[in-house]
Amino acid sequence: MYVPNKKQKWVTICLFLLPSMIGLLIFCLLAMVASAGYSFLDYDILKPLTETKFIGLDNYKRLFQEGELLTTLWHNIQYLIMYIPLIMVTSFVMGLILNKSFKGYGIVRIIFYTPVITSWVAAAVVWKWILSGKFGFINQALAVIGIQAPTWLSDPSWAMVGIVLVAVWKDTGYYALFFLAALKGIDSTYYEAANIDGAKWYQRLFNITLPLISPTIFLLFVYNIIAGFQVFDSVQIMTGGGPVGSTSVMMERIYKYGFRSYQMGYAAAWSWVLFGLIFLATIVQFILQKRWVNYDT
Repeated sequence: MYVPNKKQKWVTICLFLLPSMIGLLIFCLLAMVASAGYSFLDYDILKPLTETKFIGLDNYKRLFQEGELLTTLWHNIQYLIMYIPLIMVTSFVMGLILNKSFKGYGIVRIIFYTPVITSWVAAAVVWKWILSGKFGFINQALAVIGIQAPTWLSDPSWAMVGIVLVAVWKDTGYYALFFLAALKGIDSTYYEAANIDGAKWYQRLFNITLPLISPTIFLLFVYNIIAGFQVFDSVQIMTGGGPVGSTSVMMERIYKYGFRSYQMGYAAAWSWVLFGLIFLATIVQFILQKRWVNYDT
């Protein structure tokens, strides 16, 4: 729609943006302010508001004194240590495959991307059965060739591994598209010059491909750190934080205290500590990017 008058143009733009801005204000900004306020209250959503008490920093003191925060944070870090290298490598390899032209390319692309559009609930339920220690498909298949597999989701030592494997299976196709777009953006003359000079494939990979797609790698690294701290769906459905609390993570604790124990003030304190951790991790990554991210093309 063309609006010739500059003033009318700004009015039109504001009118179109107004619904989105109202939604952002109500469901994001006001919710954040309310959450910050709740963290200073003894707020039980099952009790009348008249019984709500202002307790200052008591929720935060309880959070740091009970020791559960460090255990839960370590579980998140375990998830990140396993998940990030795997998802970066598998999605990069898939991006390399999709960057080639071959027979059946369309079918392969559909197969790779199907897990992405699958509901997390459906995927987690199916994988919970696949990873079942007694009747699971993986353990049954390994038993045929004489391998005694772990009980996966029932074993504290393997439960987080199972969750990570499912997350990698589901997310690889999505991140592969980012790598594919980055690979498509590389000028082919770089490779032509390298071939003339007799460069090996690994030399082209480490001296051309990876440096030129480093901004994409950095973007995905930041995004995955944030997503890793917020992992919830797979944990809640597949293990519920167990066994023996071995997969309890930050978001699972927030859900537990907020919507199971109805301690909304305490849950809000957990959420703001999580926000602080994510913010700090993101700042550190942006500082370190100067050492390895190449924005020259």
